[in-house]
Amino acid sequence: QVQLVESGGGLVQAGGSLRLSCAASGRTFSAYAMAWFRQAPGKEREFVAAINQSGRSTRYADSVQGRFTTSRDNAKNTMYLQMNSLKPEDTAVYYCIPVRSIATLSRAGSWGQGTQVTVSS
Repeated sequence: QVQLVESGGGLVQAGGSLRLSCAASGRTFSAYAMAWFRQAPGKEREFVAAINQSGRSTRYADSVQGRFTTSRDNAKNTMYLQMNSLKPEDTAVYYCIPVRSIATLSRAGSWGQGTQVTVSS
């Protein structure tokens, strides 16, 4: 099973940018499609972005389309989430997780500890 560690979160002003990383252990990272989810206080966890095994196909939530970009480097066992034009409503704990496909987004692993992103207005 792939073990994941998210990093790169922090406090940023509205309109700013952050780049999150999701580092995976094990040799099977490239076999998995991957996804980012987030959970704001008092809200359900929601889908943010997903990327297929090769990195050639991506999918985004409407709320982040055009502002966020996900990518992956299979040689480094790492996935990234570049977040631009951040808004206060992007404030949440961000998680990465393997998924069975970017179409179904069904989880193929366990949640990590996440990384906190806070956007001030």
